[in-house]
Amino acid sequence: MNKSAVIHARIEPQIKNQAEGVLQKLGLSPTEAIRLFYRQICLRGGLPFPVLIPNKLTAKTLKKSQRGEDVDTFDSLEEMLESWEK
Repeated sequence: MNKSAVIHARIEPQIKNQAEGVLQKLGLSPTEAIRLFYRQICLRGGLPFPVLIPNKLTAKTLKKSQRGEDVDTFDSLEEMLESWEK
């Protein structure tokens, strides 16, 4: 298949670098990731993941966690699960 179509996109440098770091750990190049994303769009007839607008509580919780507020950390999965039982 002739791969001659070109996609140009502008993105924030920090997001680009962070995403490329993740892709590198996965063994994917940015081009391969874009190709995979487009292929999944074609196969599924839409985005390959749900895109939802969070409700007010979820949005508030996400903002707080991004600021590091009210975030609990655990040393193990078992410790986390035990905290739910309290």
